[in-house]
Amino acid sequence: MSRSSYTFTSESVSEGHPDKVCDRISDAVLDAFLAEDPLARVAAETFATTNRVVIGGEVGLTDPEKLQEYMGKIEDIARACIKDIGYEQEKFHWNTCKVTNLLHEQSAHIAQGVTGEQGDEGAGDQGIMFGYATNETDALMPAPIQYSHAILRRLAEVRKNGTEPTLGPDAKSQLSVLYQDGKPVGVSSIVLSTQHLDENMTSADVRAVVEPYIRESLPDGWISDTTEWHVNPTGKFVIGGPDGDAGLTGRKIIVDTYGGAAPHGGGAFSGKDPTKVDRSAAYASRYLAKNIVAAGMAERCTLQLSYAIGVARPLSIYVDTHGTGQVDEAAIEAAVAKCMDLTPRGIREHLSLSLPIYQRTAAYGHFGRTPEADGGFSWERTDLVDALKAAV
Repeated sequence: MSRSSYTFTSESVSEGHPDKVCDRISDAVLDAFLAEDPLARVAAETFATTNRVVIGGEVGLTDPEKLQEYMGKIEDIARACIKDIGYEQEKFHWNTCKVTNLLHEQSAHIAQGVTGEQGDEGAGDQGIMFGYATNETDALMPAPIQYSHAILRRLAEVRKNGTEPTLGPDAKSQLSVLYQDGKPVGVSSIVLSTQHLDENMTSADVRAVVEPYIRESLPDGWISDTTEWHVNPTGKFVIGGPDGDAGLTGRKIIVDTYGGAAPHGGGAFSGKDPTKVDRSAAYASRYLAKNIVAAGMAERCTLQLSYAIGVARPLSIYVDTHGTGQVDEAAIEAAVAKCMDLTPRGIREHLSLSLPIYQRTAAYGHFGRTPEADGGFSWERTDLVDALKAAV
């Protein structure tokens, strides 16, 4: 029997966290190639440390001769990302850090597995992908990760608009959420570590700045007299970003997804084009799980897809409604297969994933966001509800 009263904790990291700087650059590179060639194959990885950014990986274009032409834009893309995030530190500055571009042409052996005969599109790799949804928040996301993101998004807003100029780009949040009868009702502890630009600021000074924004980011009544606060618990946090700690693409996959409240297949998202099912099938899994919950078929849903490299259709579809289902899980699995083409091509076309929409996903979570008019976060739509209901 599952527990109904417990405490669950999730963390988030800001756009200025070293790993998120790298995710941002990798996704900006991906967007740049997709803007030029919607069928571009990209697997971009970024490493960042003191005054240094290194970008590597593979790129395949429909016109390979244009690759070198596009390569000249990579350094400017990286610098623009770092500038927008806000790094102008002595040892990590958007205008002075050294950017090394080691991108090269995609492996022909990988390419032959993805593009088969008659133009069918196989999965870019083997693997398992999970999607999850729960009705405990309006976004159908787990509360701990959703509100951890919300805190950091708000702090980034007031930092970048000049309201709080003492805050720096690098930050982490963590919420321990109290559940009663399976529903979130409050927070037992709040952890917030944020870079600050004034060396004389104490932990108490930082708390005085950030506490109002934390309170406004959480539901009314969630913070009580017994809630523990840990704001910059180690003291000063002036040296931040890649100068304080090296960053690497793809190291924050739990932050990117469900904060540990659901399984993760293991593959990172950033820098990968939609033929990489690590990314596209994880988006499809979230889309399906969200629509299942939105359709009232379950209060919670975990959905797994599995793929083999070069094979178009998923090897398996698995649904778990965690004892909250109103419809038999096998019937939901059958309905899912009827309602959406889950080949890489089908996913890409259904969710319009060939658009340059990925840079915005690099911080504050890939899920629980608002679908955007230009196709961004299309996997957060709930437009499959009627089809699913009709199929069961």
